[in-house]
Amino acid sequence: MPERIDVEQLLAQMTEQLKGLLQQRGIENPMLVGIRTGGVWLAERVQQHLGLQDPVGVLDISFYRDDFTRIGLNPKVQPSALPFATEERDIVLIDDVLMSGRTVRAALNELFDYGRPASVTLMTLLDLQAQELPIQADIVGKTFKLEPGQQIKLSGPEPLSLQLLQRQAWQSH
Repeated sequence: MPERIDVEQLLAQMTEQLKGLLQQRGIENPMLVGIRTGGVWLAERVQQHLGLQDPVGVLDISFYRDDFTRIGLNPKVQPSALPFATEERDIVLIDDVLMSGRTVRAALNELFDYGRPASVTLMTLLDLQAQELPIQADIVGKTFKLEPGQQIKLSGPEPLSLQLLQRQAWQSH
């Protein structure tokens, strides 16, 4: 990470961009859905900024990952919780980091299992420009590339902060 990123300030700017995009698309009552864990923290903040009353939906995409058979099941798997019908609803899908696009693909698969949304808008705090699938976010807070051996992690929920980790630091866990 070239500089320290103020996550709250970046999120406020992204929310303003989202307001404009929703207005442009004629979407008045979007449903926010966060991808566990960082995306949920961000979705809760966006919900506050937008003043939305509906609860935030939570997706745990562990069972939908295409590398499930290779990496095994995440020991912290929790159920998804969509406290509203997705059928014909406008969804704002929120994740913390867009890298390969595989997490978003898995989230879309799970969302469609709940029903066919009218639209899905993708919002991500960081785009690392390492897509392996043709997926891009509609709203991006910051775009940059990591050096080999680096990983970025959103910590939270209070306060939200970004940590840049070197391979030896995160491989030992």
